[in-house]
Formats: sequence, structure tokens, C-alpha cells
Amino acid sequence: MTETPEEGRQLAVKMTRLIIKLTQPDEEKRKQLRDVYGNDAMMLIAVGQTVATEFATIAAANNKRAEIALRRLVL
Repeated sequence: MTETPEEGRQLAVKMTRLIIKLTQPDEEKRKQLRDVYGNDAMMLIAVGQTVATEFATIAAANNKRAEIALRRLVL
């Protein structure tokens, strides 16, 4: 999936943004809500947790891909 942890983190951020756009497709409404969550520590923590979840998913997929590649080398 990604070559480096930084690429994985960037992909996680991108995936989180896409999830937000799918959840609230109205761009104007998203802009209005930025003032709300931008000043609410708990909402910002929730955003961080979402990114962390996406990053963990990418890391798990990368690990699985590495395991498969290693098995192919051994076999």
C-alpha cells in the first residue's frame, strides 16, 4: 500500500478527509462546521482518533502484504 510510514500517515489523512466528505457532502455546511470543531478540543481529538484508525488499517494491510511477500520468498 505505502512505501514509508509517512506515506501511510498522509494516506490516512486523505482517507479521513474523504470519509468526512462522504458523511457531509455539502461543502458550505462543512465550512460552517469548521468554526465549531476547530474550537472544540474533544472534536479535534475525535478527528485525531479517526486518522489513527485509518493509519492502523493501512499499517495492518502493509504488514499483511509483507507477510505474503515473505512467504513467497520462503516457499
